[in-house]
Amino acid sequence: MSVKRVGILRGGDIDNYENSLQKGGELILYIHENLADKWKPIDILIDRDGMWHIGGIPTKPAELINKVDVVWNTSHPNFSLILKNLLVPTVGTDSFPVFLTENPKRLEDHMKGIGVKMPRHIVFPLYQKDFDGKYDRYILRTAKKVHEKFSPPWIVKSLTNDLNIGTHVANTYPELVDAIEDISNHDKSILVEELIDGTTASVHSIRGFRGEEIYSLPAIGNFSSSEKERLNEISKDIHRHLNISNYLNSFFVLHPRKGVFLKQIEFSPDIKDGSNFHQSCELVGAKAHSVIEHILEKALE
Repeated sequence: MSVKRVGILRGGDIDNYENSLQKGGELILYIHENLADKWKPIDILIDRDGMWHIGGIPTKPAELINKVDVVWNTSHPNFSLILKNLLVPTVGTDSFPVFLTENPKRLEDHMKGIGVKMPRHIVFPLYQKDFDGKYDRYILRTAKKVHEKFSPPWIVKSLTNDLNIGTHVANTYPELVDAIEDISNHDKSILVEELIDGTTASVHSIRGFRGEEIYSLPAIGNFSSSEKERLNEISKDIHRHLNISNYLNSFFVLHPRKGVFLKQIEFSPDIKDGSNFHQSCELVGAKAHSVIEHILEKALE
């Protein structure tokens, strides 16, 4: 059996450049350690100036068709569109679902269409001095808007879920002010949402796995069989509605009276040992690397 070449595309996306480098590097190492008998990982880097490199050597996107069999894009979805237009098989999320994650109100509107609830929230764009005025007044004005919209506790984080920026839980108005200031100090847009007090669950869904249209891995935790079934069905509905081509991770919180709320979605699995993704795979007798291989093979189809 010949070894196939998988290009790992990273960098490029200036807003998430470092995150992309990290995720891509982890994926290269993972494939090398777990799938080396079938797949050869090849590093494709887009530097901050927009120059493409393959194995450290400058290249052009059109040349990839002869150098890799498939590309796994850990950068911006626009690069997936470029590769698809060049007929390069690609693992990556389309622009529209990513756009929704960056626009919580739009995502909420779409989820309402399929009967899925989300916590109340408010988004504040990146601070701009010319538009927002003095910084300290901006922070206080922002906190006041949150306080007027819904009561504590609040979750405060960067809109892009930057791995290098912490997520805050604020129970009081002063804590809210401090949390907003911390995110703003990192030059990031701010997402504040109500904290739903309940049990959290993470559900991974994979298109075409084990012969199913969409296969959902069961949620880990002390859930009843009916709760697990409900979470699986909701995750599949979200997967279908957003037309995700390969993998989706849906994060939920279950409130004892208010029901199930969707908190966020992600489009790439956490491949670290011991992650929720690994544990969920083990629950159904699957190996995480088998799912990764399935996603790669599916892209080749």
